[in-house]
Amino acid sequence: MKIAITGKGGVGKTFISGTLACQYASTGHTTIAIDADTSPNLGLTLGMTESDLDKIIPIAENTSIIEEKTKTDYPGVFKLVFTVDDIITNQSVQTPCGVSLLVMGTVKSMGSGCACPANSVIRNLIGHMITETDEIIIMDMEAGIEHLGRGTAEHVDVMLIVTDAHQASLLTAERIARLAREGGIPRIALVANRVRGEESFTHISNIASSLYVPLAAVIPYDEEIVNAGVRGISPVYCNTPATQAISHLLYWIEGALES
Repeated sequence: MKIAITGKGGVGKTFISGTLACQYASTGHTTIAIDADTSPNLGLTLGMTESDLDKIIPIAENTSIIEEKTKTDYPGVFKLVFTVDDIITNQSVQTPCGVSLLVMGTVKSMGSGCACPANSVIRNLIGHMITETDEIIIMDMEAGIEHLGRGTAEHVDVMLIVTDAHQASLLTAERIARLAREGGIPRIALVANRVRGEESFTHISNIASSLYVPLAAVIPYDEEIVNAGVRGISPVYCNTPATQAISHLLYWIEGALES
């Protein structure tokens, strides 16, 4: 099963992606989390330390892998088709909660020459994981709608669009939902995050209704999660109303796949 977590920057995608991945792993599923955000910090949510993250070389910055996969005998010409199974096996990092983590990284093209080989490796890697493997795959997508324009989130089983009650977040959620539907993604749902009171819930619920998509979960604003973040504590170690609501989200996903 492949799940893409999307939404505007700052709405809590990474918190939900990481917590959901750890909850799947705790139920015995082989779970792979892909950090596809341009500011990768999913590992922190998965219980890793900053020093652990500093040791990870993102795929886009791993010059040896990129050269191995794309280099040809002709200068300026690189391969577009190649296998990536070994990258999944050898480059994923095991996290404290039992989830395997892959960090895609950002292609830094300015002053670094042609970025095409790195982009090609990432496209092949994400495409393989979306279409060929049978594990639980949870993708923490980059903020906004760029990933839809590039087709990064094609062929996922479920797309969850995280939003809070702010107008800008809701507008981004609406754009993502419309593009995802046009792209043929079979199951699209909104996830309401940091909900404070009836007014916030109503704003998000109304958008879900207008888009004809379900509201898969309502995650309350949770001061304990905020404080944990300030203290550098992973939410996977917390048992709070917010993490409990993500457990309900897991059940919603299972039900949606069966329907």
